[in-house]
Amino acid sequence: MNYDLIVLGSGPGGYVAAIRASQLGMNVAVVERSELGGICLNWGCIPTKSLLKSAQVFDYIKHAETYGISVSGDASADFSKVVKRSRGVADSMSKGIQFLFKKNKIDVIQGFGKLKDNKTLTITNEEGEKEVSAKHIILATGARSKQLENLPQDGKKIIGYREALTLPKLPESMIIVGSGAIGSEFAHFYHTMGTKVTLVEYLPTIIPNEDEEVGKTLGRAFKKAKMKIMVGSSVESVDTSGNLCKVQIKTKKGIEEHEAEIVLSAVGVTPNLENIGIEELGIALENGKVIVDDYYKTNIDGIYAIGDIVHGQALAHVASAEGITCVEAINGLKPEIIDYKNIPGCTYTSPEVASVGMTEKMAIEAGYEIKVGKFPFTASGKASSAGAKDGFVKLIFDAKYGELLGGHMIGANVTEMVAELVAIRKLETTGHQIIKTVHPHPTMSEAIMEAAAAAYGEAIHI
Repeated sequence: MNYDLIVLGSGPGGYVAAIRASQLGMNVAVVERSELGGICLNWGCIPTKSLLKSAQVFDYIKHAETYGISVSGDASADFSKVVKRSRGVADSMSKGIQFLFKKNKIDVIQGFGKLKDNKTLTITNEEGEKEVSAKHIILATGARSKQLENLPQDGKKIIGYREALTLPKLPESMIIVGSGAIGSEFAHFYHTMGTKVTLVEYLPTIIPNEDEEVGKTLGRAFKKAKMKIMVGSSVESVDTSGNLCKVQIKTKKGIEEHEAEIVLSAVGVTPNLENIGIEELGIALENGKVIVDDYYKTNIDGIYAIGDIVHGQALAHVASAEGITCVEAINGLKPEIIDYKNIPGCTYTSPEVASVGMTEKMAIEAGYEIKVGKFPFTASGKASSAGAKDGFVKLIFDAKYGELLGGHMIGANVTEMVAELVAIRKLETTGHQIIKTVHPHPTMSEAIMEAAAAAYGEAIHI
């Protein structure tokens, strides 16, 4: 079986690359060992958002009186039905990929793929082995939960994100190690559902990759909701021999022992590069990831790599953009190179977090003279009406040219607002142009205009 392109992996990098290739007239096959859609659709982005929506509805019901609504009796949640709904959402999205592949005449080859040479993959499945060949091969094998020696995951008491999505019952207590997007989102979900959650972070603030002020604000929101936050702390060891996990946590004051039914390791991901022929073909690696050029070509002719296995942000939308860029380059279209400094990041907690570009600290360290504008949602009519006044929009401008260096938001629905900041940076829009861009009222997005105005001393509502 000969193809123009074979894509190994059907996550948001692989399936998008395959569809774009088909649109450009290529004969395409996708090799997938599990469900179509990869981790994102099946065990990551999509099912977690489903769980978080259930948590949001549950939280609304519990606080219905705030909105003048009376609910008879105590609100309760059927955890198994919440999980079942999220699995149903994931399954429907995976079936959607099947439909798109059929629509675009893309062959799906089920099995584990391994490079034989730069034109051939050996596919192993229940039926045995077979070989498929192509002019071009894109590796899009994604990543999995990182394993730490002091947190050996057994899938029962010490778990990763996959198990956290399908626990058979709601645990009474949980210690979550790592407060990035994965850890913070699960902390919010399980805490809202009724689990006693302790969130442990080695660095001084939670969501440490975000602007420090944003991290502190989310930390206060979590503490206000009665969640235990331990920053500047690290898990030294876990004893799972008893009914509860005994967790030794190192803090500034010394070692503390905490107990929990479940320990969730959320300390990052590891690229899936084992046993796919990387070493045999001599594909170059650096720090455990594949080295590629601006169009995702490896050092081996005909072999490309995208997504979590290459350097760059390990995000679904990054993988998709890389897949499109890679395929368009293969077809000679000379696509624009991806600007990794203008990639939005989102964390779907409550309040939500979204950002793009430099933090205030990064801008100062880079030598910029900056103007900073911040607009709190306490001054937003839409936020007050929605009962969601926590948070703010913070914009950082280059004082000399008015360029938006970075934008950082925490509040309700800010993940739906960050694309405006990405476009502003892409189009090199200045602070004054943002101020003069009329935003609809009342909306949360007005805070972007107001934050820009605050940076230049022109804010009206604060």
